[in-house]
Amino acid sequence: MAFVAQNTHETYIAMVQRKRLYGGVILSIFVLLLVSGFMLADSRNAGGFWGGILNVFDFPADVWEDTAPKLHELPAHIVTYFPALVETLNIAAAATLVGTLMAIVLSLLSTRGLARWPRLIPLFRRTMDIMRAVPEIVIALILIFVLGGGPVPAAIAIAFHTAGALGKLFSEVNENADLKPVEGLASVGATWGQRMYLGVIPQVAPNYFSYALLRFEINIRASAILGFVGAGGLGYELKNTMSWGQGKYDEAAAIFILLFGTIVFFDQLSSHIRNRLTGEGAH
Repeated sequence: MAFVAQNTHETYIAMVQRKRLYGGVILSIFVLLLVSGFMLADSRNAGGFWGGILNVFDFPADVWEDTAPKLHELPAHIVTYFPALVETLNIAAAATLVGTLMAIVLSLLSTRGLARWPRLIPLFRRTMDIMRAVPEIVIALILIFVLGGGPVPAAIAIAFHTAGALGKLFSEVNENADLKPVEGLASVGATWGQRMYLGVIPQVAPNYFSYALLRFEINIRASAILGFVGAGGLGYELKNTMSWGQGKYDEAAAIFILLFGTIVFFDQLSSHIRNRLTGEGAH
């Protein structure tokens, strides 16, 4: 008995040492790749990183220098750029809504036990992988070339990426759904759509809504970023004011305040709603 216990202990120690060795090797490779990648990027930059890091506060200093004498004009600038903020929110909201609807369909078609065509589950899953693997800015640049600048390319690009990202999350939620209501509906002749709408969606709707709210926060930031490539909204106005340079930095500061305040507001609002949905707000 003592021999068996000793042998088990030695096997356990050997396994732990082997895991530590593998972990150390993987960590070393990661650090090596990180350092080599940083050195390669630094060598290809127009200026060196270590030489330029000292200038990191130059732009904020220029913005403050231009804004400080014009603080009384900030409220007027905020009012001026408020329509651009509304456009940004509209892009994010429309993209989130369309992307969420697409994600619901894709997730149901890619969940075992719920899929309409079980053999096509890998196809729908790879489709969602591709949709979330392609960055929004790449899709937006292609669409801007085809459709021209404006909010439509941004909304399509964000909706496409949202469908892939939420589809993955929704499919994981679907796997925890109780199949008894679905089986009961099937026994009385309900169609696939009816089984999903009446048997699955009511179970998973709170989680769907929670994830969609979280994605809406992300899409607000994404829509602002896409404005830099000509997709409209607040980001487009920010690009123009920053490109103008000294003399327009007070307007850039107003846009920064608008964007920051909006993101914080919707972050707090969606967090509160998600907590209520998950029951945490009751405690």
